[in-house]
Amino acid sequence: MNNVVVVGSQWGDEGKGKIVDWLSSEADVVVRFQGGHNAGHTLVIEGKVFKLRLLPSGIVRKGKISILGNGVVIDPWALLSEIEEIKKQGIEVTPENFMISESASLILPFHQEMDEIREDAAGKEKIGTTRRGIGPCYEDKVGRRSIRVMDLRSESNLENRLENVLSHHNAIRKGLNKKIYEKSELKKKLLEIAPEILKFAKPVWFKLDEFMENKKKILYEGAQGVLLDVDHGTYPYVTSSNTVPATAATGSGSGPNKINYILGITKAYTTRVGSGPFPTELNNEIGESLGRRGKEFGTVTARKRRCGWFDGVLVRQTIKISGINGIALTKLDVLDELEEIKMCVQYELNEKKIDYLPAASEDQFNIKPIYKTFNGWKSNTQGVRNFKDLPDNAKRYIHALEDFIGARISSISTSPERDDTILVEDPFSI
Repeated sequence: MNNVVVVGSQWGDEGKGKIVDWLSSEADVVVRFQGGHNAGHTLVIEGKVFKLRLLPSGIVRKGKISILGNGVVIDPWALLSEIEEIKKQGIEVTPENFMISESASLILPFHQEMDEIREDAAGKEKIGTTRRGIGPCYEDKVGRRSIRVMDLRSESNLENRLENVLSHHNAIRKGLNKKIYEKSELKKKLLEIAPEILKFAKPVWFKLDEFMENKKKILYEGAQGVLLDVDHGTYPYVTSSNTVPATAATGSGSGPNKINYILGITKAYTTRVGSGPFPTELNNEIGESLGRRGKEFGTVTARKRRCGWFDGVLVRQTIKISGINGIALTKLDVLDELEEIKMCVQYELNEKKIDYLPAASEDQFNIKPIYKTFNGWKSNTQGVRNFKDLPDNAKRYIHALEDFIGARISSISTSPERDDTILVEDPFSI
């Protein structure tokens, strides 16, 4: 039995949706373990496009169980809206195929407002959040004042919990000359939707243990990417949760010894949404071309992604931090038209060469990439499903990338279609 964790090895948007859907055909259970509805996945199945934000990718496949773990922060209204949207596309969402951890924290309207207030006040120092209340909700969780799914079961308990969290937020809102939140109105709104949320609520840790006892294959689906991890990413330009694969254990209630394989999704070039350092960013026609060919716009926000050359130094670092066993290389076909392709293999900082991303934000903005250049292949790789059918220069680039980052490439994606994938090794059978 293998249980597999899938994470992005860059700044997110690496194509996890397709890979998770592809692996879902073998998995019995798909689990989200961190993040919220700020993390979008686009799935293309038999020409039909599904845009998911909070629901695990497994929800679109019959016979699979999808789970939101305790590490996920849930906007209950956004969740119910997404369920209704996907039902209109012919997908069933029932307590039999979807469950939520009763310990998950809820994103409430004042969290989103606080997110917006802070971003607007930051000026040039904007983090680049999606303004969906993710960070403020995680703050309340750590501050031991969040409203959790289980709190919706008892009106009196909900009353007490709201009193506690609003005493904190209203004090801040008063200081910012913002209108205070009325407890009674918010409680009324929560109680109205409570039955719809609670029907999915379960002790997820217990259910996962039960699935493992029954030899079910479990796929843990990460959101964003390792470089957005609050501890290991380009802080402070990061998300508010730990995105590394170790979080699959804490964010779901599974022991770390239950994880057998870690798959890192890696784009054949690099992109980033929002603010923050980006050593290999291309502010030129090549960067624009990568964005056009790769359709680099966010699933959730539709924001244009910044594009640049593949940063081998960063990916090698995230592999070491994450314990990644294998790499799923995506969007190789986006490079098809380039005369030459570059890979960052070292940095220069203050006239010294370094082999890792420094922790200080100031240094991250000042490092300069040192590149190795490869000849492009100038031929079509879209839809190729066998490694031997790739152009020779594409093979050379892939082998060089694999050697530099120090991890085996387990699959190569050559289009958004699920079946346009070159499989080298199957994570579920290793």
